[in-house]
Amino acid sequence: MKPADRLSNLPRQFFAQLVSRAEALRRAGHDVINLGQGNPDQSTPPHIVRALQNAAEDAAFHRYISFTGLFELKSAVANWYQSRYGVKLDPVRQVAVLIGSKIGLQEISLALLNPGDRAMVPDPGYPDYWSGISLAGAQMVPWPLSADLNFMPDLEAWDPTAKLAFLNYPNNPTGRLASPALFDEIIGLAHRDGVVLAHDLAYGDITFDGKKSVSLLSRPGGIEVGIEFTTLSKSYNMAGWRLGFAAGNADLIQYLEQLQDHLHCSQFGAIQAAGIEALTGSQESVTALVQHYQTRRDSFIDEAYKFGWQIPPSEGSIFVWCPVPTEETSVQFAERALADHDVVLAPGTGFGSGGEGFVRISLTASESQLIEAAQRIGRMIR
Repeated sequence: MKPADRLSNLPRQFFAQLVSRAEALRRAGHDVINLGQGNPDQSTPPHIVRALQNAAEDAAFHRYISFTGLFELKSAVANWYQSRYGVKLDPVRQVAVLIGSKIGLQEISLALLNPGDRAMVPDPGYPDYWSGISLAGAQMVPWPLSADLNFMPDLEAWDPTAKLAFLNYPNNPTGRLASPALFDEIIGLAHRDGVVLAHDLAYGDITFDGKKSVSLLSRPGGIEVGIEFTTLSKSYNMAGWRLGFAAGNADLIQYLEQLQDHLHCSQFGAIQAAGIEALTGSQESVTALVQHYQTRRDSFIDEAYKFGWQIPPSEGSIFVWCPVPTEETSVQFAERALADHDVVLAPGTGFGSGGEGFVRISLTASESQLIEAAQRIGRMIR
């Protein structure tokens, strides 16, 4: 049997293969430290779990609910935006409930792009942007994030013929934050050329050293040209719960919900009820989690420095973007780290050609594992 061309044309899932190799080594008895995946290792806060448990007993959630999601959750999202970023949203017209933000980041391409349309993606950037563009039969245009520009988008490379452009700050994989002024410049370009901006704000809560993230929707004109995606996966350790949301331009939200009406039956209502508790309940766990990641970041970087590996500290996200400290390519360095030292690293070229010369490490391993990994890698470069 032959698959449809759209499956054959999908980007290669490089990281799935990396994880498979790591699991094979682990099954063979190796002490593998996996720093290649951004999979939160902490538990969901107890008050959110209790909210799910209580809601699961509600028979109203045992049936189909509105395919567009609970109004109460949309209202909680709107209130979160108001308190977090000072953004006022209509919960009915400007908020969509997603079964994880990953789905929304692909659906926006399916909702907007026709075959042959052009979409700009950060290079390096999150590979799942590529998938939606491919499924839509559209053309992906790399948007360089240059180290010389602190991994900010090169505005000289802006494509005025594009229909869609992706942004992501705090950035995966580089861990950089963008300034309000940069957002304003890009919004101006989008208004001028009629380009839709899709901002991935998955790590918006996770910023370090007192710095803050910027919402596209909080900047003048941002709602008019854009849509923003975020998730409960990272801030609340709810990756397996699959709950996120999109917010922004009312037409774009309508397109997403129209598409989802054909593809999904909405997320289980009890999970949405738990999402309401996450957004409206105590945020102390989020504050503690950010400090936890910052401590892990500092421990890894400090230990690596002892071996002469100098790594700029991340400003946000759950990742550290590390320059390859040898003459190897990023793939060669990552493969040697796994084969010889049982450490999984994500090579920079897995995020686009602009990632050459870097590897990404995830802060979702324990502090002791991160220190041990830095020591193992340190022995590679001495």
